[in-house]
Amino acid sequence: MVKLDRRTFLQGAASMAAFAKLPSKQRKRPNFLILYPDQWRYDWMEGTVGLPIQLPNIARIAKKGMNLATTIVASPLCAPSRACLASGKEYDDCRTPGTPYDYPLDQVTYYKLLRDSGYHVLGCGKIDLHKGTLDWGPDGKRCLPEWGFSDGIDNEGKMDAVWSSHDHNIFGPYMTFLKKQGLAKTHVDDLVKRYKQGYAATYPTPLPDPAYCDNWITGNALGLLGSAPSDKPWHLVVNFTGPHNPEDITERMEKTCRSRQMPHPNGSTQYDAATHTLIRQNYTAMCENIDAQIGFLLAEVEKRGDLDNTVIIFSSDHGEMLGDHDRWAKSVPYEASVHVPLIVAGPGVHPGRVSHALINHIDIGATILDFAGVKDTLSLPRKSFRNVLEGKTEKHRDVVRSGLGSWRIVRDERYKLIVGFDPKIGIHTQGGHDANSNPTDAQGLHEARKRPDRVSTFDQYF
Repeated sequence: MVKLDRRTFLQGAASMAAFAKLPSKQRKRPNFLILYPDQWRYDWMEGTVGLPIQLPNIARIAKKGMNLATTIVASPLCAPSRACLASGKEYDDCRTPGTPYDYPLDQVTYYKLLRDSGYHVLGCGKIDLHKGTLDWGPDGKRCLPEWGFSDGIDNEGKMDAVWSSHDHNIFGPYMTFLKKQGLAKTHVDDLVKRYKQGYAATYPTPLPDPAYCDNWITGNALGLLGSAPSDKPWHLVVNFTGPHNPEDITERMEKTCRSRQMPHPNGSTQYDAATHTLIRQNYTAMCENIDAQIGFLLAEVEKRGDLDNTVIIFSSDHGEMLGDHDRWAKSVPYEASVHVPLIVAGPGVHPGRVSHALINHIDIGATILDFAGVKDTLSLPRKSFRNVLEGKTEKHRDVVRSGLGSWRIVRDERYKLIVGFDPKIGIHTQGGHDANSNPTDAQGLHEARKRPDRVSTFDQYF
């Protein structure tokens, strides 16, 4: 693992300034740096009115690239969302319907297509393609070749580290690392306590900053990049564990956020205002820490001389409700759950633009293959949005779909229809609303009767 010192941090902060000045000349096959935090909602970004958050590295990527502001995941839950992205399939066909399922090893990933075409395919962090089998191997390399990776370190998610460490057994690289540092029991005890207390557990973790999981993941990513061959194009996806709950932050992170006034949830009857503020301060601190880690990664790409020929993609697997409508985490059809950020920068991408083209999250894989010059011959629903990035078109899809369990949604650039979800009793119902004028879903989900023409149009997609 590479140690992150102050000098490396300053290099990361400066790297994007240099990035903005680089020419857009494109070699035949670009590299790919995929920055993929877990559970980052679409509106928790610098520039959101009333939100005190500072994300300088992500903002610099956006300045050089394009913000695709209407990106919807195929399923708002870790395992199926990542399976849909890897396979290029919609939720109903991804063969990973929920958390206790492993990704089928006979289902081709875009990682494998890249590797077979000559790319050095790297991945680290919470890859999360084997939720049914909480065993990563002590080095984090179990299943990597079968998924299509050339090298990498697949590690536990936050609570996976706890669930997999029963009876003092350890099945993953992060807990193996903590055990060597004498911190494994300390960390498990802390997360078990937080699990029982829920989101209100906002006190700092006993872990020091170098042992905090997202910082450790960044060190692994830097090591993988440093050992990547110079004679092959590379792809690196960095799967941060934050800002997923529990709301664990280090003492240093806590000092950066406690004085900030935060916007309160929409339609919440839970907790008092002070507790909501603490929760949202912690969530913000996790986001800002990830932004700092991104700075380190950009500095390493620049050090390799690859920055001008690297497509950089920032996104997330799903959002986070943060108490809106008394909901937490994800798994529901509300915008804060299914709508995620997506920023793309790199050779050929129009800089400083905001696009409202409708993007299905599975389209990221198709776009990567398109930039890499890999012909996608699998007849899948994923669809490259490279033409949007290069300014050749403003439109991408007419509708996108998302689903989980019994509910499904269809959304166009304005309206969203929900089938099979009831916020109170969970039975099959039908509802819809204007997603543009009602981005927080505040008006409820039962307005379909007002626009029978839209319901009729959407019905064909179910």
